[in-house]
Amino acid sequence: MQLLKTLYRMLFPKVTTPSLIGRAGGESVLFFFLLTFLLTSCKKEMVIPRASGRPYEVMVVIPDQDWQAKQGRALFAVLDTDIPGLPQPERSFHISQVDPKRFDQILNIFRNIIIVDINKQIYSKTTMKFTRDKYAMEQIVLTIQSPSADDFADFCFDHGQDIIDFLTKMEMNRLIKELKDKYSKTTAQLAKEIFDCEFHAPEEIKSYKKGENFFWTSSNGASALVNICMYSYPYEGPETFNKQYVLAKRDSVMAVNIPGTLPSMHMATDTMCTFVKPIVVHNQYALEARGLWYMENDGMGGPFVSHSRVDTTRNLVIVVEGFVFAPEKMKRGLMRRLEGSLYTLNLPDEQTSPIVTTMEEVAVTAEDRRKARER
Repeated sequence: MQLLKTLYRMLFPKVTTPSLIGRAGGESVLFFFLLTFLLTSCKKEMVIPRASGRPYEVMVVIPDQDWQAKQGRALFAVLDTDIPGLPQPERSFHISQVDPKRFDQILNIFRNIIIVDINKQIYSKTTMKFTRDKYAMEQIVLTIQSPSADDFADFCFDHGQDIIDFLTKMEMNRLIKELKDKYSKTTAQLAKEIFDCEFHAPEEIKSYKKGENFFWTSSNGASALVNICMYSYPYEGPETFNKQYVLAKRDSVMAVNIPGTLPSMHMATDTMCTFVKPIVVHNQYALEARGLWYMENDGMGGPFVSHSRVDTTRNLVIVVEGFVFAPEKMKRGLMRRLEGSLYTLNLPDEQTSPIVTTMEEVAVTAEDRRKARER
């Protein structure tokens, strides 16, 4: 209490009225106000800003001369890769670069940062690791350390897909977190009513159509349609999960439930431009299909992505799919929002979990944040 009185006199040297200090209980009041002041000051010291930038923007911290040399060109080639399954070329990321000398408190709050550190005196091999929230909240900082430019370029060539997959998963995890609170109530209600599943789609998706073991919801946008479909069919063993079987089922379901304006028109799959691969969702096996759809005997078409999962309790395959119709528009952002939402599908007795990565994570300490503020 004596310390608080001293602080009071230092802060308010001209205040001599004893009404606060001398009156009974006055010391408690003084203690409350000064304690609040000190705690607020401490809290401000601990708060870090929220990350800036749009989804899928990446800032590379690398010396200017290295960025133009083979090591920088190798990393640029990785980040500049086209996204698979779209009808026109679209880059995986929007890329910017800054020299470490210009990497200050304004630039270090970027949402996705790659720091390139090439030093033969320190490193004997190339490694990659990441930290969360180093300079800002909701931020990912990926650090690649290498002994030489040649080793770094080789590493980018060998592990380019790992870099793309990691950054993409981190962005989708951000979306999954956002969808916990802001999601389409219409789609969630249909998923629960028809399939007894939990599912969170982007909130702009509100119009719907129901069928047998099927629903289709859409944004009904004027210039771009984003859509979600869910349907199910019996699980008939491992042979259920191959490209031919999955796409044949898709075509049969869509032909019935998404017809065109004329009897001869219905949705179909461009099987030559569609690819499938196994993935993990909530620690369980799933099959991802990604490619192009078109309207038979019509000019409509666009990209789609789907997850096929097994509900072992009911012996059913549950399929959730996102597809887009947006002629003359870029589709990267639209499709990635839909794809991220697919990971929110919870079969009965499941809970949503983040998309996992096997990359090494390094914890950020208070000292790290203090040094970041002093840069």
